[in-house]
Amino acid sequence: MPSLVSVIIPCYNAQKWLEEAIDCCLQQTYPNIEIIVIDDGSTDNSSEIIKSYADKIVTYKMPHRSGNVARNKGIDLSSGKYIQFLDADDYIYPQKIARQVSFLEANEADIVYGDWRHKYHLPNGESFLGKVEIPGEQVDILESLISNWWVALASLMYSRKIVLKVGGWDENLPIVQDRAFFLSTVMAGAKVFYQPGCYSLYRRHGSSTVSTSSHNLWIETHYKINTELQEKIFQMGKLSPSYRRAFAKAYFELARKSLPLDYSQYKIFLNKALTTYPEFDGDSKILIYNLMKRFIGFNLTEKLVSNILRLKNQVKPFIKPLVMQTFFSRYYARFNYWASVDVK
Repeated sequence: MPSLVSVIIPCYNAQKWLEEAIDCCLQQTYPNIEIIVIDDGSTDNSSEIIKSYADKIVTYKMPHRSGNVARNKGIDLSSGKYIQFLDADDYIYPQKIARQVSFLEANEADIVYGDWRHKYHLPNGESFLGKVEIPGEQVDILESLISNWWVALASLMYSRKIVLKVGGWDENLPIVQDRAFFLSTVMAGAKVFYQPGCYSLYRRHGSSTVSTSSHNLWIETHYKINTELQEKIFQMGKLSPSYRRAFAKAYFELARKSLPLDYSQYKIFLNKALTTYPEFDGDSKILIYNLMKRFIGFNLTEKLVSNILRLKNQVKPFIKPLVMQTFFSRYYARFNYWASVDVK
């Protein structure tokens, strides 16, 4: 008998997508799967959809708490040697589990990840597929994760052994839970491999713009994860220059994300980056940014660019509606591109 795989689907008010998530698991070519759907206190029609599958799936309904609590309950109810976490609005292709189980067992690995792609859903009802995201093999998976390298949750498969070793998901994290969980498994010594091939889909809904409160929470949570992890690696005596540089890059990205909302916070994160790794110089792929660094140095370049970005965000609500209707719109677009310096 092939090894059992547990697919754990937390669901909160996901009636629009839930059937597709469950059906994609029932359609897997792999023959030994248990599907566990945890209803995290849904108030829409999700409960009725779950009931309609009867004994085809394992179900559990609980008061609304969080996705991480639901995932941990799913782990408690599961029996599989391998675990596939799947959000209720995502899905996987029919060959995904078979391919990854075979790969895990051939390599005696704890975790495998593959390629994936977005499916964008616009407010007007239209949808389209994004390009295939190819995360590739990472030389040092911990260093990559520190510097905000990321893969979609559905593209991963975990061994039960490593999931239990880290004690499941952190129930105190409100967001970016999947990054924290992946980090915890790598810190626990997980053997991680990349398997090429796109068999996972990650949905994006509506506008990618988040509210100020969500934006701040995202920044605060990432900062908390980074600082705690940095301290832990330091205490282990493993905070190498490459890890320091990775942390500096992560803090710099937080600085840039803070810039439109809070300049003082931007300066705090920028200082954290330079304190962590004094040689850090922005790590940008934008040609004009790198040319400026070459002639006037990183500090002055970053000061100039940050001021341009601040100005752009201040005047954008007033200027954009006007310039887009004028001959000068092409020049605004060029300015907008240059000012949005990519820090990755």
